[in-house]
Amino acid sequence: MTVTTTAKAAARPQDRVVKRPANRKRDWAKWGLGGYFCVFLIFLYAPVILMAVLSFQGYYGGPTWPFRGPLGLDWWRALFDKSLPTYHASEIHTAVLNSLKLSLAAGAIVSLLAFSLSMAFRRRWHLRTDAVAFYLIMLALMTPGFLLAVGTQLFWKFMNLPTSIWHTALGANVIWGIPFGFLVMLAVWNRYDPRVEEAARDLGADQKRTFREVTLPLVWTGIFGCFLFGFTLNWNDYDRSVLFQTRAQDSLPLEIGGITFTGGIRPDLYALGTATTVLSLLVIGVLLVVATLRLRFRGAPVRRVEEELGVAEAVAAEGAAATAAPAK
Repeated sequence: MTVTTTAKAAARPQDRVVKRPANRKRDWAKWGLGGYFCVFLIFLYAPVILMAVLSFQGYYGGPTWPFRGPLGLDWWRALFDKSLPTYHASEIHTAVLNSLKLSLAAGAIVSLLAFSLSMAFRRRWHLRTDAVAFYLIMLALMTPGFLLAVGTQLFWKFMNLPTSIWHTALGANVIWGIPFGFLVMLAVWNRYDPRVEEAARDLGADQKRTFREVTLPLVWTGIFGCFLFGFTLNWNDYDRSVLFQTRAQDSLPLEIGGITFTGGIRPDLYALGTATTVLSLLVIGVLLVVATLRLRFRGAPVRRVEEELGVAEAVAAEGAAATAAPAK
């Protein structure tokens, strides 16, 4: 009887394992796209890698191949040693500090304005005038940078106010960064659920507390993205600031451009580019580590609260009681 039942069970078609023949035909479209992706990566990162390699040449190294050895840190020392007369370590240090201050200020202003604009559009998007305002904001994205610099300079000249990298270049770069931050915040609001705010108000929270404890924690990543856009665009900007430069207030791109136009490209500039690239990668790595740790520690209190309230023990006790009841 057991043998017959086993044979019938084995004869059922749903119990048979269907083995499909392996498709040995190559997907040439997939291989082609993979090759194109590799070529794109080489085209994108090969100049950065070559720049880093050439920065470790000896004293007689040049800005192009072939590599002139032996290996040395002469160009890196010229970047940091202010006592060398023929190099520009002092000017580069001043330009780095100016760019850092300008970029931090631009990032903060862009994040604040982009967040405020996106909040206004979120509340009043149904008006027709909002569409006009949207395209006016995007107009800064489509305007060439040099024309934006010319217009800003003419405006300040008409007001008889002196132009400088702080008074005018900062404003031009903020205008340039607002559309990017605005688009980031619109993407954040598109996946934001307004019912969370309604639930907070139903539980007794006023508008300020709802904004501080509910809205901001949910959209802070978008605000931080706006800050990164404002910081990065100002850090790399040249054409929107070139008309406002003064020697004492040059930003890093303007300083590099001035050195290149007057003395040509040298491997110490390759060392500077490699240093800024490595610093950017380190900052990105630190941010990713912090975000990962934050997400990991955010999940831990849920389990601790559950254990403190005794939910797990109560469920286990109910399960044990239900199992022991039939035995009695």
